[in-house]
Amino acid sequence: MSQPQQVIRNRDLLALQAYVTAKDDTIYDDLHKDTVILDLTHSNLIQRHIEIRFDLHDTIDHVKSKIYQKTGTPNAYQHLQLKRGGMIVMELPPSSQQEHDSKMLGYFGIQHGMEIHCIDVNPHSESKGGQYENTNLIEKYRMTDEEYDKRKGTLRDWERQQKQKDKNFTLAKHAREHREMVDAQRQHKLGLPLPAGFDVDCTGKVVRVTPDNDEVRSEEEKSGTKENTATTEYGPESVQDKQVGERCEVSPGGRRGTIAFTGEVPEIGGTTAGGYWIGIIFDEPVGKTDGTVTTKQGTKKRYFEAMPGYASFVRPTHVQVGDYPERDIMDELDDSDEDE
Repeated sequence: MSQPQQVIRNRDLLALQAYVTAKDDTIYDDLHKDTVILDLTHSNLIQRHIEIRFDLHDTIDHVKSKIYQKTGTPNAYQHLQLKRGGMIVMELPPSSQQEHDSKMLGYFGIQHGMEIHCIDVNPHSESKGGQYENTNLIEKYRMTDEEYDKRKGTLRDWERQQKQKDKNFTLAKHAREHREMVDAQRQHKLGLPLPAGFDVDCTGKVVRVTPDNDEVRSEEEKSGTKENTATTEYGPESVQDKQVGERCEVSPGGRRGTIAFTGEVPEIGGTTAGGYWIGIIFDEPVGKTDGTVTTKQGTKKRYFEAMPGYASFVRPTHVQVGDYPERDIMDELDDSDEDE
């Protein structure tokens, strides 16, 4: 008793079915009248060669040669079965090669979509038993740990070289730092604030930086270090030529913006404590703060208004005032396209 045909009720599946089968009735209309599309299968192989083009004037011997190229079974050991819808309609055993090999495909009434199944009758066939496809039959090369340890140019050898340069080096640390760099580069490309510990150099590249005396670092705010040489280095004279409202460019990175504050910021602790600072509102989100500084009590003290990630406190020596208009985003996009 035949099984009832399953009905598809899912709209998405029905749409997919309609898309896939939309041109089933016309799929062969653009082919030459002497061209026929056939499938090739093999008794020893799982692989199936789908929609192979033949000419109706091709002889059976030519077809066998093509099967030999794809399966490795010589012509003399090919027992061919012509199938339609999985049913055998004709067989061409090797014993009939003198009778049939010179005949053309058109003689046998071949039609689009039919299958030529090749049975390999060679008892010593190399394709027998999955020799061509079963990778489990291949003896895999395995290297001992001692042999690998002696090799040059391996990951382990590279790790040893890095440990000679830095005794604290580990592959896990390297992988973490690489992942952090990739994330920072992606944020810079999207125009988002850079993570702590990263900056943009004078060439526009994202680089890893160590805490310095340039900008507010959260670590410095919490350190409470007493050392202070900045008071004398960054006195009132360091900001005399820089006024609130002036356009400026901050290095490294050529970040442009407007001066919003000049003066002392006692909340900034650590080795950067003391001296005068300049508060910058950047044109783009390349800053570290929103114009506020965290006090020792954990509260925020505001020095000027800015959007989050658009402001920073910078030492005067890194600020150049002048005619620095806001960059045209279209020019930057053109430059980035050229770099890629």
